Amino acid sequence: MWLQVLSWVDAYRGKPPSSSEEIAWLRVVPVVALHFIALIGLFIFDVTLTDAAVAVGLYLIRMFAITGFYHRYFAHKTFKTGRVNQFFWAAVAASSAQRGPLWWAAHHRDHHRHTETPADPHSSKKGFWWSHMGWILCDKHFATRTSQIRDFAKFPELVWLDRFDIAAPVFLAIMTFLLGVLLETFYPNLGTNGLQLLFWGFLISTLILLHVTLSINSLAHRWGERTFETNDSSRNSLWLALLTLGEGWHNNHHYYCGSTRQGFGRWQIDISYYLLRMMSALGLIWDVREPPAHAVKNKA
Repeated sequence: MWLQVLSWVDAYRGKPPSSSEEIAWLRVVPVVALHFIALIGLFIFDVTLTDAAVAVGLYLIRMFAITGFYHRYFAHKTFKTGRVNQFFWAAVAASSAQRGPLWWAAHHRDHHRHTETPADPHSSKKGFWWSHMGWILCDKHFATRTSQIRDFAKFPELVWLDRFDIAAPVFLAIMTFLLGVLLETFYPNLGTNGLQLLFWGFLISTLILLHVTLSINSLAHRWGERTFETNDSSRNSLWLALLTLGEGWHNNHHYYCGSTRQGFGRWQIDISYYLLRMMSALGLIWDVREPPAHAVKNKA
């Protein structure tokens, strides 16, 4: 969110985008501050079953929006959907504070085009820190690479959501706080309140969601099993697949990224794929793409 504020300041001052991969410390300070606030809050705020339920619920729905739509839809176009459904899930994903849909998908497309080369935005060859968070804290990768995402940049609502990517997380934070106020007023026996629900339901949930998502860039290129011989270090991990609703089958994905389904094996759990299949049965999405037969046979 703070990154978007800085971009407005840079634009106002006429400052051109930088090509430097050096860490922009003005971007680091607020990120560290949010983590510090979260650490301190653990000793200040009690946690109730209601707080935990809201936190887990917001984590899961936003993780699905990231994996199912930011990744499998916007970045790889592995299925089709209508304009309303497209915007709805883009907005839900944007509330994760992981930037807008065009920025996210464009950078991910570059990752696949240039995996583990100097042109890869978050190459694992540059070290764990860089692939996990360093790349988003420098000026070079801040701007949306519109040339890589022209197919979706034609929708003005997506452009707006991408330009003002602070709007969705701020809206969700306010709604979470107001929900806590309402629960405290009408259901005081639940033991929560506005600030408490804001802390657990939004802040902690968002930070965990951020790091779990980024772990695919870092951990999934270091730990796990390799089923397919790809020209990169991608790996499959059951634990990451469970935490990310299916993204942990990263070696599968790098072998064939055009598939909606990433868990090629029979027992490779891919919750996002199951949910997308349910949406397909309801007519909300269609033309769901499957992995090639030889890939499934190889994994089996």
